[in-house]
Amino acid sequence: MTRAPSLGRRLAVAAALTKLFLPVAGALPPAAVIAVAAGPALAEPAAAGPSVTVTEARTTEIVQSVLVAGSMIAREEVLVSPQVDGLSIVAILAEEGDRVAQGQVLARLDRTSLDVQKAQNDAQIARSEAAIAQANAQIAEADANLVQANNAFDRTKSLRDSGNASAETYDQRAAAARSAQARANSARQALAIATADLALAKAQGRDIEVRLARTEIKAPQGGIVSRRTAKLGATASMLPTSEPLYRIIADGAVELEAQVAEVDIPSLKPGQPVAVMPAGAKEALKGTIRLIAPEVDKASRLGRVRVALDGNPPVAIGSFARGTIETGRKHAVTLPLSAITYTRSGPTVQTVKDGKIATRKVTLGLSGGGRAEIATGLAAGETVVARAGTFVRDGDLITPVAMN
Repeated sequence: MTRAPSLGRRLAVAAALTKLFLPVAGALPPAAVIAVAAGPALAEPAAAGPSVTVTEARTTEIVQSVLVAGSMIAREEVLVSPQVDGLSIVAILAEEGDRVAQGQVLARLDRTSLDVQKAQNDAQIARSEAAIAQANAQIAEADANLVQANNAFDRTKSLRDSGNASAETYDQRAAAARSAQARANSARQALAIATADLALAKAQGRDIEVRLARTEIKAPQGGIVSRRTAKLGATASMLPTSEPLYRIIADGAVELEAQVAEVDIPSLKPGQPVAVMPAGAKEALKGTIRLIAPEVDKASRLGRVRVALDGNPPVAIGSFARGTIETGRKHAVTLPLSAITYTRSGPTVQTVKDGKIATRKVTLGLSGGGRAEIATGLAAGETVVARAGTFVRDGDLITPVAMN
């Protein structure tokens, strides 16, 4: 029921009407003016609801992605250290950024002292070979003397048995036979010693040859030189604490080592495509997930993934990069994320029908690009409040304003 205006308000309305019809007031009887003023109460127009921005649920393609960030690193880094100690560097043959092949000489060490040792060893080998030849000659001579001494002893023994040789002669021939046997044994021992000396000299010669070969610092695997610490005149050291002379990116393969939130790890798997954007790059590089670390950091709750780049593009290791990993793509009913409210009972939206608000529970699916898939609870074409958290409740009347 419409409430009648107060007397003061009715008089004000009457005054306004009087001014409006002042040019024709003379043609109207005073009673008419009074009738207008005292007529039935004027009904007030219904108050309009507040303006609220709304949007429609519509079917679009939604792409869900996981964003990761990290640094570019070498997939495998080859450390090149000297394998001979105490020699100075006399030549640098590779620089940072050079692509080198397996076995290529990167630097050379001073080999003067090793050349002297090799000359001495060669002389030792020659001496041992001569000693062996001499020992063989002594053996031949000792064997001949032994045969002669044994024959003489045998004859003397026969003569003594027949009484034609004295005991003294017998003893002399027996001693001569034993002496010849001893000299033959000594000659054979000398041969054994000379043979051992030759084997030792040859082993030392092989060791010197190995050390001479190691004076050429070679690349154990092909790739790109990422760092050179070798300096002319520096002494090569094999100590574990010494810095390697060279660092090589094996096969030039660079990849992204990125950190990812632990909640996103279950949606990742090796082989998934990744768009990698290094710092300063204008176009993303193509890559794939090569490895997912099985461990999550207890403090940061972040895991690690390794992303291999297709084609091994020239990217500086250590540089920052971001990666976008697509984890889902489909056509579905979607809404802007701003239209969704998250409550203890689950996500909800505020639908608008005939200007009236109604809250409805929904089930979400994929999310990406600022939109979320509405799996259940809402159909395409339905209108909802565009910005969740607007101070309207179920049953409120609003004036819908389409979202730009």
